[in-house]
Amino acid sequence: MMAYVLCEMLCSLLLPAPPTRPVPERIVTRFAVPAGYARVQVPPNSFAAWLRHLPLQPAGTPVLLHNGEPKARQDVHAAVLDVSVGAKDLQQCADAVMRLRAEYLFAQGRLNEIHYNFTNGFKAEFRRWKNGERIKVVGNQCTWSASARPDSSHASLLAYLDRVFTYAGTLSLSKELRPTAGSDIEPGDVFIQGGNPGHAVIVVDVAMTSEGKRAFLLAQSYMPAQSIHILRNLHEPANGAWFVEGVGEVLRTPEWTFAWNDRKRW
Repeated sequence: MMAYVLCEMLCSLLLPAPPTRPVPERIVTRFAVPAGYARVQVPPNSFAAWLRHLPLQPAGTPVLLHNGEPKARQDVHAAVLDVSVGAKDLQQCADAVMRLRAEYLFAQGRLNEIHYNFTNGFKAEFRRWKNGERIKVVGNQCTWSASARPDSSHASLLAYLDRVFTYAGTLSLSKELRPTAGSDIEPGDVFIQGGNPGHAVIVVDVAMTSEGKRAFLLAQSYMPAQSIHILRNLHEPANGAWFVEGVGEVLRTPEWTFAWNDRKRW
């Protein structure tokens, strides 16, 4: 018995240690603020704090489509979030925004607050989904039916979101969000134009000068479904990935142009 124990100890010393996954960089650590700016203070455990600590894939990672192919344009992103995209063409622009909000609420244990409206106005609640109900869609009519086992796992959340992504989009999300007229830009705000197709990008971090001037980082997915990524400011390359609030008559992102009053909030 003693010889067996000694053998096990020697083998454990000789064998290489199992590889460990490197600790991912976060938005807050990779993206230094512009000169003269400091990150705005946000409450601990808030959506704003969670967003700026999102993990990133290694620098230089390409944006991939849902089928694993690289996106045709690789010049629009400054970083890729370490967030799955799925294998279907579902997690597009508004869907990525809804995914991040749902992931935050899930991480906080606030599962009953996860709900989104379909384009036809039907309220899809994760509270009911996790209790075993499923959404039946016939034409433009949606109903709940108890047809599955209760499951509040993360895998269940992703299955629920696939259903939401199928029947919700920029049009429905733009109606759910609140206008932000007259308020300062904050992490978690969404620039959104509802329509077909429409587009949406989410503010993931904000920095401010002592005079109150604000700069911000934006994240998006696009069409077809692809990795969620931090956008470059191609119209002001010296700013890197930072956009400055109120500069120019409109907000020009690499693949969409928004009016400044297109900004909304949860």
